[in-house]
Amino acid sequence: MARQPIEIAFERRGRGDPLVLLHGIGHRWQAWEPVLDRLAAEHDVIAVDLPGFGRSPLLPEGRGYDMPSAVRACADIFEDLGLDRPHVAGNSLGGVIGLELASLGLVSSATALAPAGFWSPRDRAWALWVLGMIRRTGRLPGGSLMLRWRYFRMLAGGLLYGRPSRMTAEVMLADLVSMVGSPAFDLVAAAGRDYVYASPAPTVPVTVAWGTRDRILWPRQARRAAELLPRARHVWLHRCGHVPMIDEPERVASVILSTCA
Repeated sequence: MARQPIEIAFERRGRGDPLVLLHGIGHRWQAWEPVLDRLAAEHDVIAVDLPGFGRSPLLPEGRGYDMPSAVRACADIFEDLGLDRPHVAGNSLGGVIGLELASLGLVSSATALAPAGFWSPRDRAWALWVLGMIRRTGRLPGGSLMLRWRYFRMLAGGLLYGRPSRMTAEVMLADLVSMVGSPAFDLVAAAGRDYVYASPAPTVPVTVAWGTRDRILWPRQARRAAELLPRARHVWLHRCGHVPMIDEPERVASVILSTCA
């Protein structure tokens, strides 16, 4: 029986070797907007909404949301888009999916920005609690309106960004609405409660980059990543938070492009 194609929303720009961008849990392809044009100057860039996030529907019935299922889904998405071993860059959930794809030799290179999976049980519980708390806040009556207050926006944004003042109220509100409406959020979070990265080290070029101001996946987790991936390049993103693309777009784009090269 033929496999059912996976329906996804995505943004595609540029020309060159393909580069797929994978966002974190609850986010959407627009997370990559600050670096998209810079990357598209050298690559055929495909920024996707992962299944059940952004404007992408859930996976076809019968498919799961644990890590092996997520990796298979991405491999199928590559096939559906006609991509053969593209480069991949990911943030948080998307970062560790990229590393898992690299471990299987399904990509030409992987850049992982604050990838999940290198946590202790306590760090994992913290990350899932904070992200769930942000989502619950967005569901409260008037919760989204609080983002119109600059003080609250800086306080909430400080959990995700090293420089939250660079985020506009409109973008933060759209991100929150997307997170609240993500049908895959709880499914992925539940599957992630038992996940740690334990795959063979990739043989393709890999960069792991971590923001020094990450308050979701604390920078100490970078040490664990360096132990498990000794052949990878490990980079600090100074003054950056968990979603570093808004904090230092030129630096993040440079890290991704140098890995692809």
